[in-house]
Amino acid sequence: MTSHHARPIEPQALKELRATDDAGLPCVPVVDQEGGAPLRCCLRRGEPGERIALVSYAPLRRWAARTGARPGAYDEQGPVFVHAEECPGPGPTGYPFARPGVLRTLRRYSAEGHILGGRLLEIPEPTGRDSPDEALDAALTEAFADSEVALVHIRAVEYGCFLYEIRRP
Repeated sequence: MTSHHARPIEPQALKELRATDDAGLPCVPVVDQEGGAPLRCCLRRGEPGERIALVSYAPLRRWAARTGARPGAYDEQGPVFVHAEECPGPGPTGYPFARPGVLRTLRRYSAEGHILGGRLLEIPEPTGRDSPDEALDAALTEAFADSEVALVHIRAVEYGCFLYEIRRP
């Protein structure tokens, strides 16, 4: 069981990204022949044959537009995979994309949208007393122990891609 809620890209943002992404480019759907793309709309890996799109997404910018935050130079955009058409969203899961051995960065942001720090986390092999979800849970609990932290972005180290967001409980 996880203590924090992994948030996919919100439905309204997905609708917009499927037309024009945050870099101003049109969405170009493709058939994923091999599967395995980390889909940020439903927080699972794609299946072979699914129609997906690689779009540019600015998560902090979109959050700031709703909250009035001013991230300034911390506003960044990058590539994310989404289903090319509307999907049912995520099912009940722990923390997505948490394979043992992968490296994740947890970036902490204030309510103003400024970065407060980060943490590198290697997802551990499951043992009798520790699991990938428990390791992420502990790192997130540590991040939110700082009362200034409003949200945490989980990113893949190898590509720097945004995977999902966790907001203060």
